[in-house]
Amino acid sequence: MDDTKKSKAAIAVAFQAPPPKAPPKAPPKSPPKTPAEAEKSNGRGRRGRRSSTSASTDEADTKTEVADVSEQATTNDAGESSDQAIAVRRRRRRRRRSGEDASESTTSEDTDGEVVVKVRSPRPTRATKPARSSTRMDARRQRRRDGRGPQRRRTPLLTEAEFLARRESVDRVMLMREKSSRVQIAVLEDGVLVEHYVTQGDSSSLIGNVYLGRVQNVLPSMEAAFVDIGQRRNAVLYAGEVNWDAAGLEGKPKRIETALKTGVSVLVQVTKDSVGQKGARLTSQISLPGRFVVYVPDGSMTGISRKLPEQERNRLKSIFRDLVPEEAGVIIRTAAEGATEEQLQRDVARLKAQWEDIKAKSESANPPALLYAEPDLALRVVRDVFNEDFSKLVVAGPDTYDTLEAYLGHIAPDLLGRLEKWVEKDDLFVSKRVDEQLVKALDRKVFLPSGGSLVIDRTEAMTVIDVNTGRFTGQGGSLEETVTANNLEAAEEIVRQLRLRDVGGIIVIDFIDMVLETNRDAVLRRLVECLGRDRTKHQVAEVTSLGLVQMTRKRIGQGLLETFSEACEECSGRGVRIDASMISVKPSDDPLQPSAVA
Repeated sequence: MDDTKKSKAAIAVAFQAPPPKAPPKAPPKSPPKTPAEAEKSNGRGRRGRRSSTSASTDEADTKTEVADVSEQATTNDAGESSDQAIAVRRRRRRRRRSGEDASESTTSEDTDGEVVVKVRSPRPTRATKPARSSTRMDARRQRRRDGRGPQRRRTPLLTEAEFLARRESVDRVMLMREKSSRVQIAVLEDGVLVEHYVTQGDSSSLIGNVYLGRVQNVLPSMEAAFVDIGQRRNAVLYAGEVNWDAAGLEGKPKRIETALKTGVSVLVQVTKDSVGQKGARLTSQISLPGRFVVYVPDGSMTGISRKLPEQERNRLKSIFRDLVPEEAGVIIRTAAEGATEEQLQRDVARLKAQWEDIKAKSESANPPALLYAEPDLALRVVRDVFNEDFSKLVVAGPDTYDTLEAYLGHIAPDLLGRLEKWVEKDDLFVSKRVDEQLVKALDRKVFLPSGGSLVIDRTEAMTVIDVNTGRFTGQGGSLEETVTANNLEAAEEIVRQLRLRDVGGIIVIDFIDMVLETNRDAVLRRLVECLGRDRTKHQVAEVTSLGLVQMTRKRIGQGLLETFSEACEECSGRGVRIDASMISVKPSDDPLQPSAVA
């Protein structure tokens, strides 16, 4: 009986209606927000883009939708529930980009399971503008701007007093030997050969000659023109060497195809002899060198040598202020130091008359024609090199001595007393041990007095110099002291070899590694001091991260080795002989021809 009552009571409790739910409590009131918080909640921040009300609404909608989807999934069978994906509506707001339409920037909030992707319209392509002027000229201007920039301005390694003392602290002697058709000139400093000039009667240099040439071809893509000057190979005239004032291109782009046309005549001057397969290099900016100045007919500015002291530079500038014609310019040379105003005026007048003669010949000549030829090697070297820094000039050869005596008597009478004639029976160069030093300069390896050595290799792009200690072990102390002493001695010998061999172009010097920065600066300072005696234009760059010293030196002639040698017929100047016994194709001597099959 009791059990029956208990079961009935349990059934009644099971079917009893659930108690009513309590009404939801209102959320507590939040304190008033600050302006920064209000701005962040309004959607201006990157993460809080929606307000709290919209966030809660989205959350409620999402929960309801998940519940509906779950309830629907329970009513379906197992196969349908596995294939059907649960889609959750996601709302995204995107930033409106500038320039877009308002209708395009709004998102589709009512689309279920879709995300609107906006593809940015492509930017308009900018057409590449052609250069207004020559690329070579733009590159030259850029190098000049970089050189004048503050990042390139550094304290000079040598003061003016140290530079002049270094230049004047040696005993210079010039020797000249005339033998058959060859004239050789040697410059000795303290009895050591540092410069050498040689010429032959059948192959003289063309540098400085003025021609009336004919344009054979103009290559705009190379910014160059090939000009026939009557030689075996056409010479090349680059856009950077064109006289744009004479071309009459005012207000027009300075392009070589607009200044020169095929078949027209052009007045040019040779600045570099032909080397290998390259023809001579030309310029249409004519300059006539004299004893004290270089006369530039179409120039309008006055330059002065940097090797002159500041006081002498100011004196010469004041003299030439009223001496130079308005339609011409001059470059004051180092030899003008101490020259009187009368000597300078006479030199300018002679060069001006020489230019008038060239202009008169160019009007009546038929191209190609030679209008002005530089004097022979003896007169040219005496005019450009021989000055008060030399103690004497010794000449072996009666004809050359008479020519130089007349020339110095007319141009520089004050130097006539330093001219001497060699009357001994012995050969001049053998007596002064010039030939012995020339033979050593033709070798690849140069030995230093202390036992070290230099290895000089010339490649197509540059000249590489390697410094080695060799048998030099130092005088005691540390390895750093031994290496520094060897590098200091090598720096002096390197400059001598550059001048003697007439090395030009890019030069890379690999000194032995030094740890202390003061020692590296000392070696670089010694190199710059010795280069102060070099009259050829040069520039020493900073030391690279690998410890290499980079420098450039103006290339003018062929060089000492090329003057006294010729390419080997067996290996074509390569230095090796190829063994073709194990290959079926024999190498051809002509690189332009394909190899022949054996």
